[in-house]
Amino acid sequence: MTGVLDGRVAVVTGAGRGIGQATALLLAEHGARVVASDLDAGALEATLALLDGRGSAVAADLTDPDTPPAIVDRAVREYGQLDIVVNNAGYTWDGIFHKMGDDQLAAMLDIHLVAPFRLLRAAAPVLREAAKRDAAQGREVFRKVVNVVSISGTMGNVGQANYSAAKSGLVGLTKTLAKEWGPLKINVNAVAFGFVETRLTAETAEAGTFDRGDRQIPLGIPAQVREQAAARIPVGRGATPADAAGGIFLLCTPWSNFIHGQVITVAGGQAEGMSY
Repeated sequence: MTGVLDGRVAVVTGAGRGIGQATALLLAEHGARVVASDLDAGALEATLALLDGRGSAVAADLTDPDTPPAIVDRAVREYGQLDIVVNNAGYTWDGIFHKMGDDQLAAMLDIHLVAPFRLLRAAAPVLREAAKRDAAQGREVFRKVVNVVSISGTMGNVGQANYSAAKSGLVGLTKTLAKEWGPLKINVNAVAFGFVETRLTAETAEAGTFDRGDRQIPLGIPAQVREQAAARIPVGRGATPADAAGGIFLLCTPWSNFIHGQVITVAGGQAEGMSY
């Protein structure tokens, strides 16, 4: 039996750990060759080792305008094509709205909206030209874009006005590209995650920080929120990175060819944002 993604080439951002790493490994397990991208070179090396020859890595700052074209170029130079783009990279910088600074808003827009925009813009010529070649040869081949959003972006969340706004913006980008790229058989969808067990949702005292230049941004959420999480989720627990990767994987397979312009909630039935 061959893999359902045999012959496909995927880019996955934020692939050094958590959801991104789980996604990269799942895509590779089913046949794809993966270009994994992350800011953390050390974490990315661990992912590359787990890929065991089924991918390559680009360690760079995704918010640098030069990085998205470099990622696309790496895929094309190394594998000759690009079929799947997963925009997953991101972090949180929470705060109550009336105390939130412009830098907090700008940082979230930069990584969660501007960076995906730039990556997809860089990928556009490759995806579009391949689609046109297929059409000229009478072949129907579906390519995939999966943008990772959040129920914070679809439902709002206390303490995350910046993150929620950025993820909501990515929903708008998803739906617009679906209209523009649908005729080219490029499926563009988003997955909205709820509570997923990553360092972003670890207890504050254990989550550590995200180092952004000379600034250390604290990660994690208060213990009280974690204690309430299971009660808010009908299936009784938060998602693992592997659970989350499953939702992304579905939208990368041929079985999703007629799922288009959608935001698929992958949250175990959770129907509201977390408040604290």
